[in-house]
Amino acid sequence: MKIALIGYGKMGKAIHEIAQEKNARLGKNHYDISLIIDIDNRATVTKEMLQQVDVAIEFTSPHTAVDNIRWCFDADVPVVVGSTGWTEQLVELQQYAIANNKSFLFAPNFSIGVNIFFEINRYLAQIMNQHEEYDVIMEEIHHTEKKDAPSGTALHAALDVLKRLDRKSIWNNDEERKKDILTIVSKREPDVPGTHYVTYESDIDKIELIHTAHNRKGFAGGALLAAEWLKDKKGAYSMEDVLGFTK
Repeated sequence: MKIALIGYGKMGKAIHEIAQEKNARLGKNHYDISLIIDIDNRATVTKEMLQQVDVAIEFTSPHTAVDNIRWCFDADVPVVVGSTGWTEQLVELQQYAIANNKSFLFAPNFSIGVNIFFEINRYLAQIMNQHEEYDVIMEEIHHTEKKDAPSGTALHAALDVLKRLDRKSIWNNDEERKKDILTIVSKREPDVPGTHYVTYESDIDKIELIHTAHNRKGFAGGALLAAEWLKDKKGAYSMEDVLGFTK
C-alpha cells in the first residue's frame, strides 16, 4: 500500500517509524511511504504525484488541514485526517465526500485505547443521565506545542457527553463550573503526549475515567490501521467505523 504523509512533524515521523517497524516484522514492504509532503516541498508536489499513492495521511495544523483535504478530494485520493482545531468545517467536508464519492476519514485521535475510552465515555454518560446527583468535569493535558485547546480528543469526548447528558447543554474551556455547562480544563506541560480525564462526582463519591498516552505509537499505529481500512471505500468515516463501535 503506497502512502503519502502530508505533514512530517512529530506525528508524521511517528507514522513513518511505525510503518518501518511493521514492515520489518512482516518481512515485506507492506506500508510503502512513497511520498512525504511538508512545508518545504508542498508547493512542488503536483496532483499527478499525489495520485500515485493509495491513500494519504494528513497531520498538519488547523490552518492547512482543510486545504489539504480538498487537495486530496480533487486528486481522488482517499485521505485519513488527524489534524484538529478546524472541525467547524467537518460536516461540510463529510457531506461533500458522500455526495461526490470521495474517501474521507477523520478522527481526533487514532489510538485504539482512546477510542475504547470514547466508547466507555458514551456508555457512562448514558448511565449518568439518570443520576443527577453527579456533576461532570473534563480535563486534558498535552505538550506545550499543542496548538488547539481544548484538544480534539477532549472536544470529541465532551460532545459525546452532551448528546447523552440532559443536564449539560454546552461546554466551556475554563475552570468556572456551572450547573448546565460541561467544563473542560486544558493544561499544557512539557513532553506530555496526551492525558484525558472524565470525572463524575457527588457528595459521597467520585468516578474517574482516565486515558494516559505513554508515547505517540498508539496514534501512529491507529492511523495506519485507518488508512488500510479506508483504501477501497467511498464516503465519510470515523474510527468508530474502523473499530465497529457505536457513535
